[in-house]
Amino acid sequence: MISRESLIKDLQKVRSQSPLVHNITNYVVMNNTANALLAIGASPVMAHAVDEVEDMVKIASSLVINIGTLSKPWVEAMIKAGKAANKKGIPVVLDPVGAGATAYRTQTSLQIIRECKPDVIRGNASEIMALADEKNITKGVDSVASSESALQIAKGLAKDTGAVIVVSGPVDYILDQQSIIQVGNGSPMMEKVTGLGCTATALIGAFIAVNENILLASAHAMAVMGIAGELAAKRSPGPGTMQMHFLDELYNLSDKDISNLFIEGHEQV
Repeated sequence: MISRESLIKDLQKVRSQSPLVHNITNYVVMNNTANALLAIGASPVMAHAVDEVEDMVKIASSLVINIGTLSKPWVEAMIKAGKAANKKGIPVVLDPVGAGATAYRTQTSLQIIRECKPDVIRGNASEIMALADEKNITKGVDSVASSESALQIAKGLAKDTGAVIVVSGPVDYILDQQSIIQVGNGSPMMEKVTGLGCTATALIGAFIAVNENILLASAHAMAVMGIAGELAAKRSPGPGTMQMHFLDELYNLSDKDISNLFIEGHEQV
Protein backbone atom coordinates (compact mmCIF):
# COMPACT_ATOMS: atom_id res chain seq x y z
CA MET A 1 0.00 0.00 0.00
CA ILE A 2 1.24 3.48 -0.84
CA SER A 3 2.15 5.66 2.12
CA ARG A 4 4.09 8.81 2.86
CA GLU A 5 6.93 6.64 4.13
CA SER A 6 7.10 4.46 1.02
CA LEU A 7 6.94 7.55 -1.23
CA ILE A 8 9.76 9.28 0.62
CA LYS A 9 11.86 6.10 0.50
CA ASP A 10 11.51 5.74 -3.28
CA LEU A 11 12.25 9.42 -3.89
CA GLN A 12 15.43 9.04 -1.86
CA LYS A 13 16.38 5.99 -3.95
CA VAL A 14 15.89 7.88 -7.21
CA ARG A 15 18.09 10.69 -5.93
CA SER A 16 20.81 8.40 -4.59
CA GLN A 17 20.90 5.91 -7.48
CA SER A 18 20.29 8.41 -10.33
CA PRO A 19 18.98 5.75 -12.73
CA LEU A 20 19.62 6.23 -16.45
CA VAL A 21 16.22 6.56 -18.14
CA HIS A 22 16.31 6.02 -21.91
CA ASN A 23 13.57 8.07 -23.56
CA ILE A 24 12.26 7.68 -27.08
CA THR A 25 9.89 10.58 -26.86
CA ASN A 26 8.43 13.39 -28.94
CA TYR A 27 9.88 16.67 -30.17
CA VAL A 28 7.41 18.75 -28.17
CA VAL A 29 8.50 17.50 -24.74
CA MET A 30 12.12 16.36 -25.01
CA ASN A 31 13.49 19.36 -23.14
CA ASN A 32 10.70 19.30 -20.54
CA THR A 33 11.05 15.64 -19.68
CA ALA A 34 14.85 15.69 -19.65
CA ASN A 35 14.83 18.63 -17.23
CA ALA A 36 12.19 16.99 -15.03
CA LEU A 37 14.22 13.80 -14.77
CA LEU A 38 17.32 15.79 -13.87
CA ALA A 39 15.36 17.81 -11.30
CA ILE A 40 14.08 14.69 -9.56
CA GLY A 41 17.58 13.17 -9.48
CA ALA A 42 17.50 10.73 -12.40
CA SER A 43 19.74 10.74 -15.49
CA PRO A 44 17.90 11.20 -18.80
CA VAL A 45 19.08 10.20 -22.25
CA MET A 46 17.10 10.98 -25.40
CA ALA A 47 18.03 8.56 -28.19
CA HIS A 48 15.79 7.51 -31.07
CA ALA A 49 18.15 6.63 -33.95
CA VAL A 50 17.51 3.09 -35.15
CA ASP A 51 21.26 2.46 -35.27
CA GLU A 52 21.87 3.18 -31.57
CA VAL A 53 18.76 2.41 -29.52
CA GLU A 54 19.74 -1.18 -28.77
CA ASP A 55 23.16 -0.09 -27.51
CA MET A 56 21.61 2.66 -25.41
CA VAL A 57 19.17 0.22 -23.82
CA LYS A 58 22.13 -1.93 -22.76
CA ILE A 59 23.32 0.79 -20.37
CA ALA A 60 19.89 2.05 -19.27
CA SER A 61 17.90 1.24 -16.14
CA SER A 62 14.51 1.70 -17.83
CA LEU A 63 13.00 2.58 -21.21
CA VAL A 64 10.24 5.13 -21.85
CA ILE A 65 8.43 5.00 -25.19
CA ASN A 66 6.27 8.01 -26.08
CA ILE A 67 4.48 8.09 -29.46
CA GLY A 68 3.70 11.82 -29.49
CA THR A 69 5.39 12.66 -32.82
CA LEU A 70 5.37 9.46 -34.83
CA SER A 71 7.18 8.50 -38.00
CA LYS A 72 8.07 5.11 -39.48
CA PRO A 73 11.77 5.25 -38.49
CA TRP A 74 10.78 6.17 -34.93
CA VAL A 75 8.34 3.28 -34.73
CA GLU A 76 11.08 0.93 -35.91
CA ALA A 77 13.40 2.34 -33.25
CA MET A 78 10.74 1.96 -30.55
CA ILE A 79 10.16 -1.69 -31.40
CA LYS A 80 13.90 -2.45 -31.51
CA ALA A 81 14.49 -0.70 -28.19
CA GLY A 82 11.50 -2.37 -26.55
CA LYS A 83 12.63 -5.84 -27.58
CA ALA A 84 16.16 -5.08 -26.39
CA ALA A 85 14.79 -3.92 -23.04
CA ASN A 86 12.76 -7.11 -22.70
CA LYS A 87 15.88 -9.15 -23.43
CA LYS A 88 17.94 -7.22 -20.88
CA GLY A 89 15.16 -7.38 -18.31
CA ILE A 90 14.71 -3.65 -17.70
CA PRO A 91 11.19 -2.18 -17.33
CA VAL A 92 9.40 -0.47 -20.21
CA VAL A 93 6.84 2.35 -20.01
CA LEU A 94 4.51 3.22 -22.90
CA ASP A 95 2.76 6.56 -23.32
CA PRO A 96 0.18 6.14 -26.15
CA VAL A 97 -0.10 9.88 -26.82
CA GLY A 98 -3.17 10.64 -28.91
CA ALA A 99 -4.25 7.01 -29.27
CA GLY A 100 -7.76 7.20 -30.68
CA ALA A 101 -7.09 10.43 -32.60
CA THR A 102 -5.86 8.53 -35.67
CA ALA A 103 -5.76 4.89 -36.67
CA TYR A 104 -1.97 5.13 -37.06
CA ARG A 105 -1.48 6.16 -33.44
CA THR A 106 -3.83 3.52 -32.10
CA GLN A 107 -2.38 0.73 -34.21
CA THR A 108 1.19 1.73 -33.37
CA SER A 109 0.36 1.66 -29.66
CA LEU A 110 -1.14 -1.79 -29.98
CA GLN A 111 1.88 -3.01 -31.96
CA ILE A 112 4.23 -1.77 -29.22
CA ILE A 113 2.10 -3.50 -26.59
CA ARG A 114 2.22 -6.77 -28.53
CA GLU A 115 5.90 -6.72 -29.40
CA CYS A 116 7.52 -4.84 -26.51
CA LYS A 117 5.35 -6.00 -23.59
CA PRO A 118 5.43 -2.75 -21.58
CA ASP A 119 5.41 -3.01 -17.80
CA VAL A 120 3.44 0.26 -17.51
CA ILE A 121 0.99 1.96 -19.85
CA ARG A 122 0.17 5.56 -18.88
CA GLY A 123 -2.40 7.72 -20.62
CA ASN A 124 -5.44 9.88 -20.13
CA ALA A 125 -8.84 8.24 -20.04
CA SER A 126 -9.56 8.59 -23.75
CA GLU A 127 -6.19 7.14 -24.73
CA ILE A 128 -6.60 4.15 -22.43
CA MET A 129 -10.12 3.55 -23.71
CA ALA A 130 -8.88 3.71 -27.32
CA LEU A 131 -6.45 0.86 -26.66
CA ALA A 132 -9.39 -1.37 -25.80
CA ASP A 133 -11.75 -0.01 -28.46
CA GLU A 134 -10.20 1.35 -31.65
CA LYS A 135 -13.45 3.17 -32.44
CA ASN A 136 -13.07 5.35 -29.36
CA ILE A 137 -12.24 8.89 -30.46
CA THR A 138 -9.67 11.11 -28.75
CA LYS A 139 -9.61 14.89 -29.11
CA GLY A 140 -6.01 15.31 -30.25
CA VAL A 141 -3.91 14.52 -27.20
CA ASP A 142 -6.56 15.73 -24.75
CA SER A 143 -9.00 13.48 -22.95
CA VAL A 144 -12.72 13.82 -23.57
CA ALA A 145 -13.49 11.30 -20.83
CA SER A 146 -12.94 11.26 -17.09
CA SER A 147 -10.39 8.98 -15.47
CA GLU A 148 -13.21 7.27 -13.55
CA SER A 149 -15.01 6.37 -16.78
CA ALA A 150 -11.96 4.46 -18.02
CA LEU A 151 -11.59 2.29 -14.91
CA GLN A 152 -13.41 -0.80 -16.12
CA ILE A 153 -11.63 -0.70 -19.46
CA ALA A 154 -8.31 -0.17 -17.68
CA LYS A 155 -8.94 -3.28 -15.57
CA GLY A 156 -9.49 -5.30 -18.72
CA LEU A 157 -6.37 -3.86 -20.32
CA ALA A 158 -4.33 -4.77 -17.25
CA LYS A 159 -5.63 -8.33 -17.48
CA ASP A 160 -5.00 -8.62 -21.21
CA THR A 161 -1.49 -7.13 -21.16
CA GLY A 162 -0.19 -7.92 -17.69
CA ALA A 163 0.90 -4.28 -17.44
CA VAL A 164 0.25 -1.73 -14.74
CA ILE A 165 -2.21 0.80 -16.16
CA VAL A 166 -2.01 4.45 -15.12
CA VAL A 167 -5.05 6.57 -15.96
CA SER A 168 -4.29 10.27 -15.49
CA GLY A 169 -6.89 12.83 -14.50
CA PRO A 170 -7.99 15.00 -11.57
CA VAL A 171 -7.69 11.72 -9.69
CA ASP A 172 -5.03 9.36 -11.01
CA TYR A 173 -5.77 5.63 -10.98
CA ILE A 174 -2.87 3.19 -10.93
CA LEU A 175 -3.93 -0.43 -11.22
CA ASP A 176 -2.94 -3.97 -11.98
CA GLN A 177 -4.99 -7.16 -11.99
CA GLN A 178 -5.40 -7.15 -8.21
CA SER A 179 -5.33 -3.60 -6.87
CA ILE A 180 -6.17 0.01 -7.58
CA ILE A 181 -4.27 2.92 -6.08
CA GLN A 182 -5.79 6.40 -6.22
CA VAL A 183 -3.67 9.55 -6.14
CA GLY A 184 -5.56 12.78 -5.64
CA ASN A 185 -2.76 15.33 -5.70
CA GLY A 186 -2.40 17.90 -8.47
CA SER A 187 -3.67 21.23 -9.78
CA PRO A 188 -6.08 22.15 -12.61
CA MET A 189 -3.36 24.47 -13.97
CA MET A 190 -1.28 21.42 -14.88
CA GLU A 191 -3.63 20.77 -17.79
CA LYS A 192 -2.57 24.10 -19.30
CA VAL A 193 1.13 23.21 -19.49
CA THR A 194 2.26 21.25 -22.54
CA GLY A 195 3.87 17.93 -21.82
CA LEU A 196 3.19 17.37 -18.13
CA GLY A 197 1.47 14.09 -18.95
CA CYS A 198 4.59 13.04 -20.84
CA THR A 199 6.64 14.18 -17.86
CA ALA A 200 4.61 11.88 -15.62
CA THR A 201 5.46 8.98 -17.91
CA ALA A 202 9.16 9.83 -17.76
CA LEU A 203 9.07 10.02 -13.96
CA ILE A 204 7.43 6.60 -13.86
CA GLY A 205 10.49 5.41 -15.79
CA ALA A 206 12.72 6.75 -13.02
CA PHE A 207 10.74 5.24 -10.16
CA ILE A 208 10.30 1.77 -11.67
CA ALA A 209 14.06 1.71 -12.21
CA VAL A 210 14.61 1.73 -8.44
CA ASN A 211 11.62 -0.29 -7.20
CA GLU A 212 10.67 -3.71 -8.56
CA ASN A 213 7.10 -3.23 -7.30
CA ILE A 214 5.87 -1.66 -10.54
CA LEU A 215 2.42 -0.77 -9.18
CA LEU A 216 3.77 1.04 -6.13
CA ALA A 217 6.60 2.73 -8.02
CA SER A 218 4.17 4.07 -10.62
CA ALA A 219 1.91 5.42 -7.90
CA HIS A 220 4.88 7.10 -6.25
CA ALA A 221 5.78 8.83 -9.52
CA MET A 222 2.23 10.13 -9.97
CA ALA A 223 2.14 11.37 -6.38
CA VAL A 224 5.40 13.26 -6.85
CA MET A 225 3.98 14.82 -10.02
CA GLY A 226 0.83 15.90 -8.22
CA ILE A 227 2.56 17.31 -5.14
CA ALA A 228 5.08 19.26 -7.21
CA GLY A 229 2.21 20.54 -9.35
CA GLU A 230 0.28 21.75 -6.31
CA LEU A 231 3.30 23.55 -4.93
CA ALA A 232 4.14 25.13 -8.28
CA ALA A 233 0.56 26.29 -8.86
CA LYS A 234 0.59 28.19 -5.57
CA ARG A 235 3.52 30.25 -6.85
CA SER A 236 2.29 30.72 -10.42
CA PRO A 237 -0.13 33.32 -11.83
CA GLY A 238 -0.33 31.33 -15.06
CA PRO A 239 0.97 28.32 -17.02
CA GLY A 240 4.18 30.03 -18.17
CA THR A 241 5.56 30.42 -14.68
CA MET A 242 3.94 27.14 -13.67
CA GLN A 243 6.30 25.27 -15.97
CA MET A 244 9.33 26.97 -14.44
CA HIS A 245 8.18 26.54 -10.85
CA PHE A 246 7.26 22.90 -11.45
CA LEU A 247 10.90 22.03 -12.15
CA ASP A 248 11.99 23.97 -9.09
CA GLU A 249 9.50 22.13 -6.90
CA LEU A 250 10.62 18.74 -8.21
CA TYR A 251 14.20 19.65 -7.39
CA ASN A 252 13.40 20.98 -3.93
CA LEU A 253 10.70 18.47 -2.98
CA SER A 254 11.21 17.58 0.67
CA ASP A 255 10.04 14.92 3.08
CA LYS A 256 8.05 17.67 4.80
CA ASP A 257 6.27 18.59 1.55
CA ILE A 258 5.27 14.96 1.06
CA SER A 259 4.13 14.56 4.66
CA ASN A 260 2.03 17.72 4.49
CA LEU A 261 0.43 17.32 1.06
CA PHE A 262 0.26 13.66 0.06
CA ILE A 263 -3.32 12.42 -0.20
CA GLU A 264 -3.44 8.70 0.51
CA GLY A 265 -5.92 6.49 -1.27
CA HIS A 266 -6.04 2.74 -1.89
CA GLU A 267 -8.75 0.39 -3.06
CA GLN A 268 -8.79 -3.36 -3.59
CA VAL A 269 -10.36 -4.57 -6.83
